[in-house]
Amino acid sequence: MTTIEDVFWAAHDGLPREAPGSAATTELLLRLAGPLPAAPRIVDIGCGTGPATLALAEATGGTVDAVDLHEPFLARLRDAADAAGLGDRVRTVPAPMQDLPLPDGGADLVWAEGSAYIMGFDAALRSWRRLLAPGGVLVLTEAEWTTQDPAPGARAFWDEGYPGMRDTAGNVAAASAAGWTVAATYLLPDDDWDGYYGPLAARLDELGRAGTDPALLAEVGREIDVRREHGADYGYTAYVLRPR
Repeated sequence: MTTIEDVFWAAHDGLPREAPGSAATTELLLRLAGPLPAAPRIVDIGCGTGPATLALAEATGGTVDAVDLHEPFLARLRDAADAAGLGDRVRTVPAPMQDLPLPDGGADLVWAEGSAYIMGFDAALRSWRRLLAPGGVLVLTEAEWTTQDPAPGARAFWDEGYPGMRDTAGNVAAASAAGWTVAATYLLPDDDWDGYYGPLAARLDELGRAGTDPALLAEVGREIDVRREHGADYGYTAYVLRPR
């Protein structure tokens, strides 16, 4: 019997990325992170298939510990790193982001595009702080409300998956109260959402033509419909954070 989990992984297999983002946004955020040591030590949390991992390794000349729980994503990343000549500087780490088998103070840059919401913004800031070396920086993107009065459809969708979601002002205040300096914020553009949802929608259409249960496909694709109808009410905001 085909389950929603089966369809989810079939839909996401081979996608170019697993969250809104783009090469241009990764490049911008790396610039906003400021100067890094030569050959910096980087941790990419929730790396997926590694679109940011490879870009960071190539741009900085550093090493990257790429963390994810889904082994097929990590296998694809290893193949891509080898093909790009970066295999000796990318190490995959199959681990939960809530309990990382990484040393304290071992990272000059901690990176998390589209993954922090899994454990929550506040928990991520608490848990990942220990990873940073003196002078280190945390860069993450966070799902946020962009209006004080979101539509009921948007509210229902996000309350189900991320009931603690806030707006930028709320997250800036929370980060500051937790002992972080907010060096920069950046609202991801609509094109970054298209770069994620375009390939996902195409894959769902492909699975539909192959006879996959339409109800299961609709459930997996629900987030695309919510974005199409209520995208003005929420977004992903990038944060560049330094511990005080």
